[in-house]
Amino acid sequence: MTYSDLAIYAVLLAVLLDLYIIRSQMLTRGIYWITWALILPFQLLTNSWLTTNNIVIYSPDQIIGRRLAGAPIEDLLFGFSMILLTLSLWERFKPRDITSDKG
Repeated sequence: MTYSDLAIYAVLLAVLLDLYIIRSQMLTRGIYWITWALILPFQLLTNSWLTTNNIVIYSPDQIIGRRLAGAPIEDLLFGFSMILLTLSLWERFKPRDITSDKG
């Protein structure tokens, strides 16, 4: 299984968990897309720094071959999945207001 395969499976798993298992419906909310847009530039900067300094090296036969900011585009898929799953779980496990009627 290649890095590309794993990235695609990560997206599919995160989407299935969000929409059908955790049911937080994060993908349907604007806050998810705003969060992803805010994190994306920092992901690209980090990817660029890690790859140009040879801290992370990708095997060419394990990736599609296209790169963005020095890292394979598959990294964007992993970032998408990590943010989606984190926000979905956060929404699922956040404390709920359980106060009863005070009357």
